[in-house]
Amino acid sequence: MIRMILPTLTPLEAKVTRALLDWKSLDLGTTLKQVAEATGVSDAMIVKICKKLGFAGFRELRVGLVDYNRLPTTEMHQEVSVDDSPSEIIDKVFRTAIQALEETLAILDRDAFVRAVEFLHRARIRDFYGVGGSAQIARDVAHKFLRIGIRANVFDDAHMMLMSASVLGPDDVVVAFSHSGRSAVVLEAVQQARRRGARVIAVTNYPASPLVDLADAVLLSTARGSPLLGENAAARIAQLNILDAVFVALAQRDYDTAERNLAATMASVKDKRR
Repeated sequence: MIRMILPTLTPLEAKVTRALLDWKSLDLGTTLKQVAEATGVSDAMIVKICKKLGFAGFRELRVGLVDYNRLPTTEMHQEVSVDDSPSEIIDKVFRTAIQALEETLAILDRDAFVRAVEFLHRARIRDFYGVGGSAQIARDVAHKFLRIGIRANVFDDAHMMLMSASVLGPDDVVVAFSHSGRSAVVLEAVQQARRRGARVIAVTNYPASPLVDLADAVLLSTARGSPLLGENAAARIAQLNILDAVFVALAQRDYDTAERNLAATMASVKDKRR
């Protein structure tokens, strides 16, 4: 959660916060004064940052970091190096993805998940918005939905998103995919959809983003960034897994129909395989 808040901090606050996250030797005996001296800021600044991150003070943050650093998943993330062997690259990329899945599972809002499934189940129209890599996630999800007979439209063009949003109503749902939660074209279309009364489901990596403020249900992923992979690679895997769970929950709502449609869609492409 701290990593997800980083973009909202000032450069100095972010620098200090990253230092705390990377301080693997930090323990319950580490004092506020030691942290202030090591990061080059005042005690008061450390306390201010702790509160901005959602903690009561330094002691609570210290306990949280110590507990987190004890988790097995903490050691999974390793930066990819130009000197890595193919075997090391495989291990590092897979471990980064596994960590993203473990941590996304830990922070996922179960109530928001239930709301999202309910919105999608009852919807008259389901429109998916996303650009770049997020559009590819939207297409994958729409493909899965179609397999069980649930139709969804994917829009990755600014004009098409706005046209879609302009004809939605209270019985319709928009699923907005944006890693940053700050994609201007997605935000503009979501605002239009909300004015029309449509429900909005946000799929993003950052809780303190404009997209979250517009959503009725938020499905958060979390992933550690790296210079080569970035955050998007691991976050994409986490987001696909969240939507896989949504897919299964939707199929469960009307299992007989889902099973029948799955058999029909599989049979329709059977002859295309050689």
